Amino acid sequence: MRKRTLAIALSLGVVTSLGATACSDDSGDGDKPKIGVILPDSKSSARWETADRKYLSEAFQAAGVDYDIQNAQNDKAQFQTIADQMITNGVDVLVIVNLDSGTGKAVLDKAKSQGVATIDYDRLTLGGGAQYYVSFDNVKVGSLFGEGLVKCLTDMNAVKPVIARLNGSPTDNNATLLKQGYEGVLKPKFDSGEYVKGPDQSVPEWNNTEAGTIFEQMLVQKPDIGGVIAANDGLANAAIAALKKQKLNGRVPVTGQDATVQGLQNILAGDQCMTVYKPIKQEADAVSALAIALAKGETPSAPGTVHDPEGNRDVPSVLLEPQSIFRANVNDVVKDGYVTKEELCTGEFAAKCAEVGIT
Repeated sequence: MRKRTLAIALSLGVVTSLGATACSDDSGDGDKPKIGVILPDSKSSARWETADRKYLSEAFQAAGVDYDIQNAQNDKAQFQTIADQMITNGVDVLVIVNLDSGTGKAVLDKAKSQGVATIDYDRLTLGGGAQYYVSFDNVKVGSLFGEGLVKCLTDMNAVKPVIARLNGSPTDNNATLLKQGYEGVLKPKFDSGEYVKGPDQSVPEWNNTEAGTIFEQMLVQKPDIGGVIAANDGLANAAIAALKKQKLNGRVPVTGQDATVQGLQNILAGDQCMTVYKPIKQEADAVSALAIALAKGETPSAPGTVHDPEGNRDVPSVLLEPQSIFRANVNDVVKDGYVTKEELCTGEFAAKCAEVGIT
């Protein structure tokens, strides 16, 4: 835990100092720097509109820069149209959360040709050439899924459980990194025969409705599924809905990611084993600091690098540390201000919140 805290402090220390430098710098030309941000959608995860937009707006307002934050709503043509408009309107920096690496690369290439600085936010665009990358350590996130599922199965004294994997979108590099993480934890269990490999399928575009259909088919294929790796809280909720139809909810541990209100309520109810909390404000503050520095003509440093295998280069990066959330420490997310007691502890969840010390 101490190493994790130190890693966060080091990353945030570098980025915070960048932000301070950027805010105190005066470009001197009388024109406000302008930053464009393209978010991916609002359906795959609630975070993009409820958290990222809010935190990015607050950071840009505090720095006194102009900004334009738009959401492509999972439409690749719209993604490119928004980028074209932002470039035409004179943004100094373009921050993107790509829908896939192909679309992302086209946008990044155009921005570069127009002299616009670029940052990959949350998802690395393979072969894309962004100047910086800001995200969480997604292999670590995946490892926490695996470790969390192992803990829950151990607590339940599960014997040779069949493990289903409901992976993220095959076009999202993050999903690949997540799988690398949890497969690394699960492989020894599979190899030893302690766990049994079950259905293993990706969910196109992180579509929660499609995830529900996929998981129902998994249950038909293997009715004895005993544990589920679901790559985010939306996919987890889809699996839980299918498990409820079979009265298996609470008996089959399910992982998640993003610490959404729905995900946390599923954990409080005992239907979801755990989620991975990624302090989005830290991520938004980190990318904002880099973007503001770039917009003011600076060349900021980053504390680490991530290798882009398609571009065959090491991308200057800020990678933040995720945290496992189980029922006992749901309050950590509330105390951090990511969700409020009022939105989490409604109706039947009021008593459950009190049970875990959310007062």
